[in-house]
Amino acid sequence: MNPDPLVQYLGKETKDFTKADLIKYIEDHDIEMINFRYVAWDGRLKTLNFVINSKEHLNCILTSGERVDGSSLFPFIKAGSSDLYVIPRFKTAFVNPFSDVPTIDILCSYYNKDGEPSESSSEYIMKKAHNVLKEKTGFSLEAMGELEYYIISEKESFFEVSEQKGYHEAAPFTKWGEFRREAMLAIAKAGGKIKYGHSEVGNFRIDNFEYEQNEIEFLPTNIEEAADQLLIAKWILRTLAFKHKVTITFAPKITIGNAGSGLHIHTKLVKDGENMMIKNGKLSDIAKKVIAGYLYLAPSLTAFGNINPTSYFRLIPNHEAPTKICWGDRNRSVLVRVPLGWSGKVNMIKDANPLENNGLENFSNRQTVELRSPDGSADIYLLLAGLTIAALHGLEMENALEYAKKTYVDINVFKDDNKTKQLDHLPASCWESAEFLEKHSEIYRKYDIFNQGTINGLIKYLKNFNDKNLREEIQDKPEEIIKLVHAFFHCG
Repeated sequence: MNPDPLVQYLGKETKDFTKADLIKYIEDHDIEMINFRYVAWDGRLKTLNFVINSKEHLNCILTSGERVDGSSLFPFIKAGSSDLYVIPRFKTAFVNPFSDVPTIDILCSYYNKDGEPSESSSEYIMKKAHNVLKEKTGFSLEAMGELEYYIISEKESFFEVSEQKGYHEAAPFTKWGEFRREAMLAIAKAGGKIKYGHSEVGNFRIDNFEYEQNEIEFLPTNIEEAADQLLIAKWILRTLAFKHKVTITFAPKITIGNAGSGLHIHTKLVKDGENMMIKNGKLSDIAKKVIAGYLYLAPSLTAFGNINPTSYFRLIPNHEAPTKICWGDRNRSVLVRVPLGWSGKVNMIKDANPLENNGLENFSNRQTVELRSPDGSADIYLLLAGLTIAALHGLEMENALEYAKKTYVDINVFKDDNKTKQLDHLPASCWESAEFLEKHSEIYRKYDIFNQGTINGLIKYLKNFNDKNLREEIQDKPEEIIKLVHAFFHCG
């Protein structure tokens, strides 16, 4: 039942794809082109196109990759030593859903002149982080993202929805549900593991334009695959929007007073196929230690997950986005939320369907914890690398359980001033995030995961926005806010 045509034809999962498999599919389906895809510093997929001239040419492309100019892709690489190789990762191959010419796209990894993984590559940093976690703990990290976006189109005057009341709305009150379903099918055919899609809270009208917020949520998978599918999904959504002649944005904030778009990340630790976040139907001590790690490093995680000034117009008090460093059960005002799980004893399917005689099944494997601060500006690879390091740090913290207990809340953080005064807060600017990254840099460099050059480059990048007091300076200047929104409209 897998919708991916490569999986259907080859009869194997993507993780098992080989070069011979791809050549077989290409020959049998008269594929004429290959696209290499790779992520640059701006977080967007870049493209290198090949016309297949012969089987020998195809074998050469797939085996040796190609050269690219790293200094044009990463600000930290000097032009004098900028050549990098891009080498395809066969497990990421998919049929391009938009090309008129039959085409296979493949995501690539970067390698340096000596044939070693490039230290500047965020994808390699993520891979190193995951390998260290598995080596030190025996656990692997699975993740999935909630990808929120706005579609902007010309205003229609029928079946209007009240502003900020679009959550799970259906046609005809939602106008872009068919677009979302078309995108979901294309993402699934490209290997994305989708949980569901729906319209979101945000909807508003300005002048002759309508802004409708939607979300596509994925299923948990290993962090490497989770990152890849988010990047492909963003590319598919943008390309589909271009095809439909509408605009789409993942920007964290596009107007004051209306919902921004986040990129909430759910995670769970897994060992031998078992979810380590649950024990005897309750949140495990392992999960609480992971949460402690997330909270401890939360101020510097924003340096990976909230990387332009508009991010901090979303992370403001008394909105659904978090500002205080705390966690709680089923609580959408906290930074780390433990979503409602399936650990109860009630057989709901039997109650809803009396003809069902099956006993209660165990769905505790679905339990995750959710980090609610990241947004669409995030460097997805670095964000997941940072979360992996934070999970490991929590497992290694001597006082992790005490810290988790101290930061747990069971109230609405936005409305209880007495409690919020006792909680630390997230950074309010790129500048402040950079300062926390500098403060926590030793943790990220532990086990040689991040290199100092990447950390220094990111600190410089964030501080160059010079936004330390920007939120206060322009909060009453709508023209300046609009100018800022336009500057980062197509971030990530």
